[in-house]
Amino acid sequence: MEFEELRKKANLIRKDLIKMLLEAGSGHSAGPLGMADIFTALYFDILNHDPKNPAWEERDRLFLSNGHIVPIRYVTMAHAGYFPKAKLKTLRKLGSDLQGHPERVRMPALETTSGPLGSGLAQASGYAYAARMDNKRFRVFCICSDGEHDAGNHWEAVLFAAKNRLSNLTVFVDRNNIQIDGHTEDIMPLEPLEDKYKAFNWHTLHINGHNMEEIIDAVNHARAVYEKPTVIIAHTIPGKGVDFMENMPEWHGKPPDTAQAKEALHELRTLGGKIVGEHE
Repeated sequence: MEFEELRKKANLIRKDLIKMLLEAGSGHSAGPLGMADIFTALYFDILNHDPKNPAWEERDRLFLSNGHIVPIRYVTMAHAGYFPKAKLKTLRKLGSDLQGHPERVRMPALETTSGPLGSGLAQASGYAYAARMDNKRFRVFCICSDGEHDAGNHWEAVLFAAKNRLSNLTVFVDRNNIQIDGHTEDIMPLEPLEDKYKAFNWHTLHINGHNMEEIIDAVNHARAVYEKPTVIIAHTIPGKGVDFMENMPEWHGKPPDTAQAKEALHELRTLGGKIVGEHE
């Protein structure tokens, strides 16, 4: 896809996310909206994958450590053709494949069950290490939140990946500056985050997590790094596209009601002062 088409696709995905959260009556809003551009870039440009053959052995692996933002992954997977979009209405319903946190056994290509924050990078690092032992050529991607850097086991995985020079591993940090209790720098300051990763011998990149060109260029850059793992610190706006949700920690873990969803969908339809993403 061209960059403009990716941007339009991301906006459609945001709108379907709002509709899904409204139907569920529960779930997370801010983080998923903020990560819509990165997930769109991954599924429609970056990842080597096949929705018609989701268990394809040579597919790239995508690990989601901050599992509470999985609604945006579900919507993006539906748009990519992994399952019908109508299934999005079953989010968090009893017996649904689309649980509030991803469950690996529910559907192919979810790769891992996640919930406890701080665990995903260890899983991704172990998988990347095993892939290298088996001479596999696929790449391993991991998405984690900034808030879960409060967890010690995350930093153990950072050490492991660097020690083993896992250049087949690329990590996106969703640097949106909020967590469930407030702003990250008030709860447990993370800065200087880039310097910490550099000290642990990682290759580091900073991007605007809403700029398709920067997202894709950063991954291409990471593919050219052969001696160490790469972390892409993606600066995002939680609640991106919906003015009353943006940068508001209280929207970390709640869905919109009917009136709020209507307002959000209107804002997304006219994002940036123009009608966006009306072709689907």
